[in-house]
Amino acid sequence: MPHDCYWPIIYVRGYAMSRGEMDDTTADPFCGFNLGSTVMRARPDKSEPPKKFVFESPVVRLQSDFGYCDIYEDGVDIVDPDWKGGVKRRSIVIHRYYDDASTLLGSGKTPSMETFAKELSELILRVRDRVCSVPENKVDLKDFRCYLVAHSMGGLVCRAFLQNPDAGDTDARACVDKFFTYATPHNGIDVAGVNAPEWLGLNDISNFSRDRMADYLGIQDLYETLEPKRVDWLPEECLSIDRVFCMIGTNRSDYEAAAGLSRTFVGHGSDGLVRIDNAALWGVKDRTTVTRPAARAYTYRSHSGRYGIVNSEEAYQNLARFLFGDLRVDIWVDIADVFVPEELEEADKNGTLDALYQIEVSASPLGKRWLLTRRVAEEDSVACRRHADLRNKPDERKVYLSTAFLANRDRVDNDNSLSYGLSLGIRVPDYEVEKRFWPNRHYEGQYLFRDALALRMVPPAKPGDAWQVFHDWQSDNVGQASVPVAVSALQGGKVEVVIPFSNSDATPPRSPGIAGQVRFVVSLWNQ
Repeated sequence: MPHDCYWPIIYVRGYAMSRGEMDDTTADPFCGFNLGSTVMRARPDKSEPPKKFVFESPVVRLQSDFGYCDIYEDGVDIVDPDWKGGVKRRSIVIHRYYDDASTLLGSGKTPSMETFAKELSELILRVRDRVCSVPENKVDLKDFRCYLVAHSMGGLVCRAFLQNPDAGDTDARACVDKFFTYATPHNGIDVAGVNAPEWLGLNDISNFSRDRMADYLGIQDLYETLEPKRVDWLPEECLSIDRVFCMIGTNRSDYEAAAGLSRTFVGHGSDGLVRIDNAALWGVKDRTTVTRPAARAYTYRSHSGRYGIVNSEEAYQNLARFLFGDLRVDIWVDIADVFVPEELEEADKNGTLDALYQIEVSASPLGKRWLLTRRVAEEDSVACRRHADLRNKPDERKVYLSTAFLANRDRVDNDNSLSYGLSLGIRVPDYEVEKRFWPNRHYEGQYLFRDALALRMVPPAKPGDAWQVFHDWQSDNVGQASVPVAVSALQGGKVEVVIPFSNSDATPPRSPGIAGQVRFVVSLWNQ
């Protein structure tokens, strides 16, 4: 693995609702990044007992897996402005922005988001100077980089620093190489259909209001001009959207904040506080054109707590692979055609037919007991497309599902390939004719298509060599990936792998039915 992968990790924690929570945060050296877990939900049904699964914590795992260390010595934070010593390249640094807001170390008054962002900017420059002052690190000021890793509101602090010209230093922004967020409300918090209601908390809840967010994120122009009217836009001149990863939680039932009121009023399709649709970013070019989504993955974890997203194996594995991995795989499904029941063909032709197609996916490296991503209907995390859009809007037929990063350490038996499995399911929709449910031939929970795919990829051994890719559908060959797949070259050193699927080879096709292709956009990462 290239040495240049290893840069300081700066962790920015999430929102503390009360003064007591701010004090607890201030009293914790790692602001919650040191919390682990011994349980996971094996199933969404809470009546089932949790599964014992030990995850030590992100701090411990980064230390044991990659040799990272903290920045505390003899009771002193060595990135404090008064410290004159150096910092190791593989360091975990905590942006302790709640210290000034606490009654322990501060005034008890909460600074603004802009102030938090400026303090992050100053911290990055201090870390840069201390890393570059150590000869053994072999880093010049112009070459220094760092990673921002943030939970919840911490991701908005990072965005304010990256996006608002008045909330940070240009040299500090140039140091940021990658940006990872856990459960960040990139498009604000919606409760019972209202954006950032006052009753959710007494302190600074306006930080999650889209009007206020547009201001401190420096995107008032995008908020007013782009459609839809959202604030989950990241201008590409601030940071390439390819360098961003959004980890999204889908378990609302285990979020216990506010005595369970939060998960009740935020509702389904959330982690208990942040709605799934609000937890990711989109790139914007020239402040006019939406380009592409940030890399993202989904996991059945709540916003925080013992079943929380930060203290989970799934989120950690995505973090580690995004920061230090060797291969990036963007997963798409392209819908070529859908076939409705014969009785509905006339309604389809005259435009009175409606249906919602739900696309499920899960993916995991070969030999692992956890998933890199998981999107299923019962957790409200599926990708959806309306029937009319698939018929009339060609762009809607291209469905981005998730991004998986793989690492060389995942290789098995000295094989040069990187392999993972992917499960794909497309549910039979609830057909509606003139807005009335069509019950004929409807059996709840059935699938138009459902199968598992094993994919094995062999990257080129040296520049100019060709990629080799192999696959098998589980219905054809369980536990194998032996059938060669054609690989197409794309710009930027990427390759594209396309694997067709259909629920029927009959002519005419079975109805209801679907046909399309799974499309993988693959590129070397950290090379």
